[in-house]
Amino acid sequence: MTTNGGFEPVFCTVVPPHVLDQLARNDDPALSGPARRTLVRDSELRGRRRVTTEFALASAPLAKAPSDQPLRTVYDAGHGTALPGTQVRGEGDDPGRDATVNRAYSGLGATFELFLKAYGRHSIDGDGLPLDATVHYDEDYNNAFWNGEQMVFGDGDGEIFLDFTIPIDVIGHELTHGVTQYTANLTYYGQPGALNESMSDVFGALIKQYTLGQTAAEADWLIGAGLLAPGVTGKALRSMKEPGSAYDDDVLGKDPQPATMDDYVRTGRDNGGVHINSGIPNHAFYLAATALGGNAWERAGQIWFDVLTGGELPDRAMFTDFAALTVKAARERFGDAGDEFRAVAKAWEQVGVRIP
Repeated sequence: MTTNGGFEPVFCTVVPPHVLDQLARNDDPALSGPARRTLVRDSELRGRRRVTTEFALASAPLAKAPSDQPLRTVYDAGHGTALPGTQVRGEGDDPGRDATVNRAYSGLGATFELFLKAYGRHSIDGDGLPLDATVHYDEDYNNAFWNGEQMVFGDGDGEIFLDFTIPIDVIGHELTHGVTQYTANLTYYGQPGALNESMSDVFGALIKQYTLGQTAAEADWLIGAGLLAPGVTGKALRSMKEPGSAYDDDVLGKDPQPATMDDYVRTGRDNGGVHINSGIPNHAFYLAATALGGNAWERAGQIWFDVLTGGELPDRAMFTDFAALTVKAARERFGDAGDEFRAVAKAWEQVGVRIP
């Protein structure tokens, strides 16, 4: 049960529509074709998700896993679109020959572990929700998504995007949309939608850092590193350290993310720029985490988690609302005189978000 009037599952993809739009306009059909098909498929799925939610057609909850253990199932769509597909690996099964299946399985486990070990949360819903994922979805599908019930991964077109199970933070990003769905239930439009996307980037980055044993100083703070094909001029989908610097490519264009409110993008596209303006709260988290040092999931991550799950964050929260609650959470958990309170307050000041 959410704190904001019930669940509102949304269809959330890791590759923003503006990136696919850019690709779809390319003269080379090898680039434009997969992008156009992905856009069409995403539009269909988004509409289906809306109808399913509105008319309560979602499938009944599955049996819960033990509270301290994940219950993972990986399916293979066989390049079709019927979900979930054929089961190819269940919880406790040995790794197979398909690296994509093995990466998906490991990523589900890493996400479960971070939320359990760092924050005491038992799976996505806090109550041992089974974790399902489907791989090899559709032909040349250039995306990965959370549809309100499970994870789905495309293989990419091989020209611009590689297999979407390669970056563990992509897996963590999408599953965190499920955490948001079951907690703050942030509206997927405008600033609340950008906060929704930012929550997924924050915890996706933390899952990668936790898995690699990296401190805030050691981390690259990139989302989707390893996803772009070798011929693309770029390093990832997004950068939390330097929003706007993830790629600058003849085909993809330039990363449009702003780092501060001075460059906030007002647009009706992409649900009011949810994937673009998420760069601002992303950068605030990076500034707070690196100022505090050490493991980012321990202090900065704990503060963000407290706000996301604490019941006070409204579903239509603006950046200022979220910022104020992070400062409050830092004070309540670590005290007024702590480094945490000062680091969080300063981070929001640096990105131009005023705390009321």
